[in-house]
Amino acid sequence: MKQLNKFQFGQEKLTVSTVLSISRNQTKGILSTDTKERIKKSAQIVADIVEKNEPVYGINTGFGPLCTTKISKSETKILQTNILKSHSVGVGKPISKELAKLMLILKIHALSKGYSGIQLKTLERILWHIDNDAIPVVPSQGSVGASGDLAPLSHLFLPLIGLGKVYFEGNEIETTALFDKTGLKPLELGPKEGLALINGTQFILAHGVLVVEKLSSCLQHADIIGAMMIEGLQGSIKPFFKELHELRPFKGNQHVAGRIRTLLKGSEILEDHIDCERVQDPYSLRCIPQVHGASRNTWFHLKELIEIELNSVTDNPVIINNELTISGGNFHGQPIAMVLDYATLAASEIGNISDRRIYLALEGNSPGVPKLLMDDTGINSGYMILQYTTAALASENKSLCFPASADSIPTSLGQEDHVSMGSISGRKALQVLENVEKILAIELLTAAQAFEFRKPLKSGVLLDKIHQFVRTKVSFADKDRVFSDDIEIAIEIIKNEDLTQLVEDTMTKNNLNWDTEHLKEFETF
Repeated sequence: MKQLNKFQFGQEKLTVSTVLSISRNQTKGILSTDTKERIKKSAQIVADIVEKNEPVYGINTGFGPLCTTKISKSETKILQTNILKSHSVGVGKPISKELAKLMLILKIHALSKGYSGIQLKTLERILWHIDNDAIPVVPSQGSVGASGDLAPLSHLFLPLIGLGKVYFEGNEIETTALFDKTGLKPLELGPKEGLALINGTQFILAHGVLVVEKLSSCLQHADIIGAMMIEGLQGSIKPFFKELHELRPFKGNQHVAGRIRTLLKGSEILEDHIDCERVQDPYSLRCIPQVHGASRNTWFHLKELIEIELNSVTDNPVIINNELTISGGNFHGQPIAMVLDYATLAASEIGNISDRRIYLALEGNSPGVPKLLMDDTGINSGYMILQYTTAALASENKSLCFPASADSIPTSLGQEDHVSMGSISGRKALQVLENVEKILAIELLTAAQAFEFRKPLKSGVLLDKIHQFVRTKVSFADKDRVFSDDIEIAIEIIKNEDLTQLVEDTMTKNNLNWDTEHLKEFETF
């Protein structure tokens, strides 16, 4: 059996790729001896506070507007169990099992830093859930993204006290059934534990992790498919020249231009029309570096902030040491809510310009490429209606671009009088990205169809390999057929990242390198 890489929760720096690796059972998260000692020390500080009977928010007081209500020593444990029950008010379709598992991983890392006063046995139970793939069922709606993601985190940790539901061994079951199968018993939460579990941004952050991955994939595919469309429509290479982008040196723009130059390298198609009479191309081709590049810059900003949050302590109150406990606002989701809204716009724009390229391909204004990408039209509609679908998806995305973080509705009787709504930012971002994957899939079909009309001329080795691969999955269309079947195949190609892997493999085989200085910034996470 292959030995898994290990990651030390609360001790090592967590990255997006590491989180995903743990969630996909490629890396094993552990609690080191040093981390365990730090956790025990923090828990002891909380126990001492309870013994001293001095009022500290969330330990021996009520929560939110009840922060001035003193809780007796005998009631502090009951309080922690009750908070999980009372705050489990989520509604709507459950989030994916993957998202819920990411939440567990993110939470255990934050709690393991030793500023939360949580018991070691509680973290070990959370780790058991991760290791045994017993993942809580968490509703998608109900968080306002301040005081933490209270409702979804409450549902996430109901199984610790024997309540709620879990996904286990391919089924959704009651936690009581999980206990019957495994012999586990409900935990008795200590002072502050319930609050530590449900304060934090892990619902928003889990969405952010997937947004980093999915947006990166869409950006990679947009460049590849856009380059294929440039070839299919005989676009010019000049707008991608390094000299132009040195005059406006946004890193994202330079990176995209370099990728396009690499993808088009060695193209016979480009050489065939290098002296044609056309002066310039429409923006959807000519401005690929500026538009894709702007979204690249947004992705880089997103990755930077998400990775800060991955390694932050976001519950409340925070136990600094024996003398200092701070009730602050590290649970507030605004820092990542805003950048997720920004990323939603960046994703939408990738879909928007892709739809424009699809429309451009259908016009029949490029020499040799027939209107609607089919020779025999009239009896055949060709690819006309595929663009209806991308128009609908692009429009839907635009309607989802209103920033959730621009809104705030006071909660908790005014104690929580400004909230981030970041949970909505995260959910919308993933929804837009799923639509963008579909738009790019349709552009892939239309670009491959246009590309076909350039034969017998060849592109460079990279795009020729891409076209050959697409043709093993979807044949050239010389008459109408049920195009939804083709679309579903193309969507799977995008989701599986077949094209990006094929490009990398082909580059390695042919000793090619990307013509960009910014590979590390924009290709790793």
